[in-house]
Amino acid sequence: MQFINFMASQAGRSARIVIGALLIVVAMAAWHGLLEAAAVVLGGVLIAVGVFDICLLAPLFGKPLSGRKIRG
Repeated sequence: MQFINFMASQAGRSARIVIGALLIVVAMAAWHGLLEAAAVVLGGVLIAVGVFDICLLAPLFGKPLSGRKIRG
């Protein structure tokens, strides 16, 4: 699937890191409660999976969890 291949690519990894960081910044700027706390956690997860080259959705499509294995 092209979406999974994109998410495993360097551009997809970079996009997850940037979106995760933006999510954290926006949530911190509008901090009011539980929703913003959840956004910070989600942003952290997006950054972590981008940094560690993990594609969490890939197993749902029969692909390995590792981005390196998907690209290989």
